[in-house]
Amino acid sequence: MNPEELILRDAKDSERELIAEVMLESYQQYAFDMPQERWEQYRDSIRNSVYGNAPYARIVAEIDGRIVGSVQMFLSSEAAYGNPEMGIHSPIIRLLAVHPSARGRGVATALIREAARRALELGATTLNLHTSDMMASAVKLYEKLGFQRHYETDTTNGETLVKGYRIDVPGSLLLQNAV
Repeated sequence: MNPEELILRDAKDSERELIAEVMLESYQQYAFDMPQERWEQYRDSIRNSVYGNAPYARIVAEIDGRIVGSVQMFLSSEAAYGNPEMGIHSPIIRLLAVHPSARGRGVATALIREAARRALELGATTLNLHTSDMMASAVKLYEKLGFQRHYETDTTNGETLVKGYRIDVPGSLLLQNAV
């Protein structure tokens, strides 16, 4: 991707519905990997996250004036999941989404790098996330970018193991390789 084509910025409140559409299009592929009732709950959770006020930042990726991706950044496990017992007191990214039409163009990597840059600006030493095996391509990307398993923050959602990942932000290759 030509770097000047991709713009990363904070989302505007007026763009929440557009972001919800991108997120739902992005996550729709998982509807077939879970029971319908569970998918409907997940879909509602995704939509509700767009309208909530818990994220510290909502970062969007724009190409040719169109929002094609987003990620939400929280400052702790309490803010991200309502779970202070998880013990994460540094930034967490959630609901990374790239519209299917924009995949393979570096959008997800750019959004993660921007979140890492912002975490560093906040003085954080780590950036966290959670995912499951169902999201195999995302797991592959996270590991390629240098995220490592953080077993202490694993949790479950029903019968699904939700795996914790973390990267040390200062000095990480994630930021050194940014263009």
